[in-house]
Amino acid sequence: MTATSRPVALAAGLVSLALVLSGCGGTLVAGQASSAEPPITDVAPDAFPITGAAETPADVTARNALADLNDFWAQQFPDVYGEDFPQLSGGYFSVDPGDVDASLYPGGEIGCSSAPEEVEQNAFYCPPDVGASNEDSISYDRAFLQELADQYGRFLPALIMAHEFGHAVQGRVGYPANDTSINTETQADCFAGAWTRWVADGNAAHETIRAPELDGLLAGYFIVRDPPGTGADDSQAHGSYFDRVSAIQDGYDGGAAACRDNYESDRVFTQTEFTTDSDLANDGNLPLDQVPDLIDQSLPIYYEDSFGSDLGADFTAPTIEPFDGDAPDCLSPDAKAGFCADDDTVYYDSSELAGPAYDEIGDYAVLTAVAIPYGLAAREQLGLSTDDEDAIRSATCQAGAFSGAALYGEVVRGDEGITLSPGDFDEAVTFLLTYGKDPTVFPDVGLSGFQLVDVFRQGFLFGLTSCGLEA
Repeated sequence: MTATSRPVALAAGLVSLALVLSGCGGTLVAGQASSAEPPITDVAPDAFPITGAAETPADVTARNALADLNDFWAQQFPDVYGEDFPQLSGGYFSVDPGDVDASLYPGGEIGCSSAPEEVEQNAFYCPPDVGASNEDSISYDRAFLQELADQYGRFLPALIMAHEFGHAVQGRVGYPANDTSINTETQADCFAGAWTRWVADGNAAHETIRAPELDGLLAGYFIVRDPPGTGADDSQAHGSYFDRVSAIQDGYDGGAAACRDNYESDRVFTQTEFTTDSDLANDGNLPLDQVPDLIDQSLPIYYEDSFGSDLGADFTAPTIEPFDGDAPDCLSPDAKAGFCADDDTVYYDSSELAGPAYDEIGDYAVLTAVAIPYGLAAREQLGLSTDDEDAIRSATCQAGAFSGAALYGEVVRGDEGITLSPGDFDEAVTFLLTYGKDPTVFPDVGLSGFQLVDVFRQGFLFGLTSCGLEA
């Protein structure tokens, strides 16, 4: 983020279709594997053949997921698209690129006439009618899927299969109208989210996932985001972390019909290019010692303007006060952030919250950490609760609304204000997933990181009036 205003482009030009997940060759970010419950029953290999499968745990997971995906789309496709779902005619291919036996694959090839080694660190769907062998098929690197499972839990490889199966759906009904890569890829994420909800609701015969495991699932999806600074109109664009997580939650909340309807040319993406050399050089991050001043400027500007325009109310900016390790008496002794109504002050720990959040995530994580108790101060001024689930939902939603306004260049007054940099929304998501269950940062009201990201997204999409601020 920066302290000078500039216009933010949300352009999405025509690009060619990307067939593979971007970023799969990148370095894994730190995560905590949380194994989903064991499958109800594993699919027998002869009941669901996968060419080249070695019956490793990754192959078993992929087969279970693919079998359930076939069941899901057999149920959903007639309701959403008005016809039966045609099975994939080209089948499925499993490869360990480090130990390839070409004789296992017809003609030594996998999907789209590719050599088996070409799927390394990846998974892809080969569409029909491209003039290649093994069309209408899904191929995957089982060693890569195992790496993901070890880092983030067994369900992340299943989600990767669901994303690729989403492309198979597109291969049957067509791609988003503007045929851009980012719309195509995020719609496939949305389809994967719809399937995940179906599994979470207990409808699958083979896969399972519990609600508490959704945080780890979203954390793992960080690896397939586009690098910050990738343009939304890039020919291989898949979306920022926020864009991709938002798409998963679109499907999780709204089902496959929402995925059908919400991915045309008017969809807004947060992915933007760097516009200055300095922003590129520092990955869009201000020096830590400049972040407090920008927070002190931007939050009051937004709330003073938005309270008047959206709520018809006056807003008096609370004090924002950092502390160093020792929380004020009005907060619990171990608190790292909070709002105190008695002195109308938002407090945050500069050494144990702001510093680590900046180092581990980025500057916008620090702003998000302060924006949430600031939202509690806004609720206090409206006579609303500040310490229950409704309050935390509302404050997180307000942080999303603030971020949306900043993205559009609306948090500016004269020479003061804030402009977001590529990656800032990703930092907000990462902060919510990393700290959302930490009772020293968020009051323990039973909300998961997944739920916090969802209400942040609500605020971004629908603004302050969607954040439960009715007195």
